[in-house]
Amino acid sequence: MATDFWESSHYKRWLVDHATLRQARTEDLNYVENPEHIEFLSIYFANAIAKLGKKLGFRQRVIATATVFFRRFYLKNSYCETDPFIVIAACCYVAAKAEESPVHIKNVISDARSVFSHDYYGVKYFPTDNTKLAEMEFYLVDDLECDLTIYHPYRSLLALCTKESAAQLEHIEPEAGELGAGIGADDGTRYWGTGEGRLQLAEGALQTAWLIINDTYRSELCLLYPPHLIAVAAIYLTLVFHGPTRTALEQQLNREEPPPMRRSTRHPAPQDPVAFLSSLNVSLPTVATIAQEILALYRLWNRYKEDVHADAASVYSSQNYDTNAADAITPTQLSQVLLRMRELRGADISHPASGRPVAINKMLERTQAAG
Repeated sequence: MATDFWESSHYKRWLVDHATLRQARTEDLNYVENPEHIEFLSIYFANAIAKLGKKLGFRQRVIATATVFFRRFYLKNSYCETDPFIVIAACCYVAAKAEESPVHIKNVISDARSVFSHDYYGVKYFPTDNTKLAEMEFYLVDDLECDLTIYHPYRSLLALCTKESAAQLEHIEPEAGELGAGIGADDGTRYWGTGEGRLQLAEGALQTAWLIINDTYRSELCLLYPPHLIAVAAIYLTLVFHGPTRTALEQQLNREEPPPMRRSTRHPAPQDPVAFLSSLNVSLPTVATIAQEILALYRLWNRYKEDVHADAASVYSSQNYDTNAADAITPTQLSQVLLRMRELRGADISHPASGRPVAINKMLERTQAAG
């Protein structure tokens, strides 16, 4: 297992660009009337993973890892050619092992049947045979190329920030290769810290940043950007979304003169969050791009009408985005879209226009039958 992010498979093999993501969805786009439905499916599947993870009693990190596994799997596969729900169950099963929180395969199958039997998912026959999930686990790990070590923005967030009244967080060790553990400022982009301590945030502000990171897993950001950049973008948005922090920052910026320096170490001068972020050795245009993509996710998510996982919805639900009820998308609609995609793809395989057999993924053929 790589302990340095910059030497890990995550950095070297699993950070892709937008063109690669579009290429991965090419097959699915042939079977949808509205290409926007593909973007909504990203939220739809992430919510399904969160619900199953909550049912299994997973920590947020395990749910995040399962979501990353799901995203990586569908870089190489299409929704219309597989059964995404058994893939979700396999991702949760493998993520629990990878994060050292294993669960019994029978529990995964039982809870998956319970969650996905809900009317709007439209899963009438989820497999009860343990061997089906075990087989899907084999295919999943193979497509993941056995790269099961995932770096998340949560550790980066805690390496950058601390609660104003939480001394117990002061001794959290940075994750190797992320905040520059064992790496100095001479190592270029590999060192992205300031070397001048951590940003102090109110407890509510730190919680807001944490929830923003949770929200990013409803998009493809985990495949596009390193985790430390996502954490910095979450801090940047926290300065906007968290009311008390925003108010304090505005008051600080509107002062005509800087506050006098305090000599007492017990009452240090207030930090300047803007100066702290600008001093980080990161690409600020890239951070701004990530922030814009998160805001775009919230605008899209606002049209997705479902009582989503409480921990994930706290930030986006507090924002006011105007939306037309006619533009709303529900899980039931997306389940119908997904079913229609698979039916059309199955018809093309059975009766190709060219009269020639269509090549399909033989490794997944038996597992698809379980759906």
